[in-house]
Amino acid sequence: MVSVLVLATLLSVFPGAAAGQAPSVLHIKVVLIDAEQKPTPVARHALLISDNPPSAAPRRIVTALDGTADVRLRPGTYTVESDRPLTFQNQAYQWTQMVDIVAGRDLVLELTAGNAEIAPIAFPAATSAGVSDADPSSLLTQWQDSVVALWTATTYASGFVIGANGLVATSQRAIGTATSVDVQLNPAVKVAANVLVSDVERDVAILWIDPGIAASVRPLPLGCTGAASPAIGDGQAIFAIGAPLRQPKGTTAGTVSRVDTQAVVADLALSAGSAGGPVFTAAGGVVGITSIANEKDGQVRGESRIVRMDAVCAAVASAEDRIKNASPPEGRLLPVEPALAFPADLLRDAAQRRTGSLTPYRMASSDFDIAFITPVLTYGARYQPDPAGGRDRSRSTRDPEPETIRPLLDFSNWSEYVADFPPVLLVRVTPRLVEGFWTRVARGAAQTQGVSIPPIKRFTSGFARMQAFCGDAEVLPIHPFRLEQRISDSDAIYEGLYAFAAGALGPQCGSVKLVVYSEKEPQKGDTRMVDVKVVEQIWQDFAPYRALK
Repeated sequence: MVSVLVLATLLSVFPGAAAGQAPSVLHIKVVLIDAEQKPTPVARHALLISDNPPSAAPRRIVTALDGTADVRLRPGTYTVESDRPLTFQNQAYQWTQMVDIVAGRDLVLELTAGNAEIAPIAFPAATSAGVSDADPSSLLTQWQDSVVALWTATTYASGFVIGANGLVATSQRAIGTATSVDVQLNPAVKVAANVLVSDVERDVAILWIDPGIAASVRPLPLGCTGAASPAIGDGQAIFAIGAPLRQPKGTTAGTVSRVDTQAVVADLALSAGSAGGPVFTAAGGVVGITSIANEKDGQVRGESRIVRMDAVCAAVASAEDRIKNASPPEGRLLPVEPALAFPADLLRDAAQRRTGSLTPYRMASSDFDIAFITPVLTYGARYQPDPAGGRDRSRSTRDPEPETIRPLLDFSNWSEYVADFPPVLLVRVTPRLVEGFWTRVARGAAQTQGVSIPPIKRFTSGFARMQAFCGDAEVLPIHPFRLEQRISDSDAIYEGLYAFAAGALGPQCGSVKLVVYSEKEPQKGDTRMVDVKVVEQIWQDFAPYRALK
């Protein structure tokens, strides 16, 4: 019999409880033991707490992603019960427990299979619409490890593992035309993927990662063979799982509003980076992939596009044909995001010490301007210290900014990534604006005739890629981003934005050099040594962060 532990910590004071006495903490523990005997926290399971006798409406509490919460209760007797049954491995678990809270003494309540009402589940028919009785927390519990984060040079998206052979499904619109995608299975594991299928018409992309790495994840069954896929219709309740940018994985509920031949439209409110994740019916069947709307879709605000399963299955069949005689991708682990955040109070203190000197550390190559950007600089530019009061003043996005700090505020398509000050070193490579020889000649000729023409400049070349070296050893970036800057409606120029670990480029290297490649000459690198003083200043900016470890 599956044992269930439930972990939640709740914060509430009921009017009918004894007044004037110090509250105690009730710890409710929620952890599921799955079929493989692995403990899995129960996320977003709803519980109701009411005092006895009732003096107010029950307080509804929802467990966090780790299955925990805290509640402070004054002395008295309380009832803890499930708001709705918890669906897990074809059984429904529901609890109703009485607890006595004593002043000054905390209490742990474990909800297990031994004190639960357990009943087998009869799933709704696949053709029924409007089903909304399933607990979405069970979907997240079962499949959150199967949902992965996808990083490309220009965008971030979600995807999900669909086979032990290493196949990963996502929305083509979510990753765009990328030919290189990094798949992050968990905070510690990120690997490169091959793009096998990028079907613009069907809006499906199938990626391939090393099967040995994929073996650590349970693949999400699509039902492309055998039984028919679950039906989906207007008014039906659906649930999507995504891996939002720099946030925990989560479930979003919605209702189908329209079903077309190519896609389904629903009122799913997706967080940034969640597009590309799986969509389920209330019965747990996969019915599609969340996607991104475009102008041609005719969707209204608040609606989301869902790729239908027939399109997904067609792309999967094509991908499986391509890997039959192919060598699998390399399973080398790539650098990942630091687990420890840079505390805001340390950033504030460091930025205040830098008042009046918040410009990026700069150098240049023949075609590019290069800026080294630390979290201290981005924080200081965003929350300009007030010298008089010592307080931070948030900048309005409409305030005019000096050109010297503009590179610290506008990060184009990666602005949301930089917004919460990740503890990484950013190296920004911007194409230089120069005036051509004949343009200068023409301006000079005009000036001899008394006509003054301002300089007419153009970008030297777009950014292609960059290498960084600590001494003679190449340092791989956590992210090799590209920033898209629109020149016109039909044209754009690209900058580089490479994210490195906080201590990757420091005094321990002896020397630090960059090799920058342009779109004009993609095979010819321009090598530049980084000034020792710049390396030392970067190292000092990260000193408070290193002290945390």
